[in-house]
Amino acid sequence: MTYVLIVIPFVVATVALTLATVRRPRFGDRMRRSALAAAGLVVLTAVFDNLMIAADLFTYPEHLISGIRIGLAPIEDFAYPVCAAFAVPAILTLLRPREDAA
Repeated sequence: MTYVLIVIPFVVATVALTLATVRRPRFGDRMRRSALAAAGLVVLTAVFDNLMIAADLFTYPEHLISGIRIGLAPIEDFAYPVCAAFAVPAILTLLRPREDAA
């Protein structure tokens, strides 16, 4: 199984969770904050993945990655922090009671 195929369920779940919060209050604000968090996490992932790969702490078999890289890190590695930046706030939003239900 390739890393792209492993990432797909995480991306689908993140999109579904995020879309489930569209009608909740402050959706736009949450998306802006998630995008800022995602940008920061992408930068951190780029720096630290590249350092760890350069230090030979781990490698990626060429036949299992897409071939697109940011430095030494395969692009697939960046899906997880981006998903986390959007999925975690969405889950927290869905766990809170609706404000209009009170």
